[in-house]
Amino acid sequence: MKTSEIKELSTAELKERIEDTKTLLVRQKFNHAVSPLENPMKIKKTRRMIASLLTEMRKREIVEINKK
Repeated sequence: MKTSEIKELSTAELKERIEDTKTLLVRQKFNHAVSPLENPMKIKKTRRMIASLLTEMRKREIVEINKK
C-alpha cells in the first residue's frame, strides 16, 4: 500500500487496517516458526506497513492537537 493510499483512508479505516495488519504479522510469525515461509521478507514488509500506518495515525493526532 502506497503512502498516498494510506492518506486517503479515514481514521476508522486506518485503525481497522492497523489491527488487521498486526493480526497478519502474528500469523506470519507463527507460521514461520512452525515451518519456514517461502518468502520470509513478507514479515519485514508487514512490519513496515504497520509502521507506515502508525505514522499516519500519529500525524493525524498531532494535527488534531495543533488545531486546539
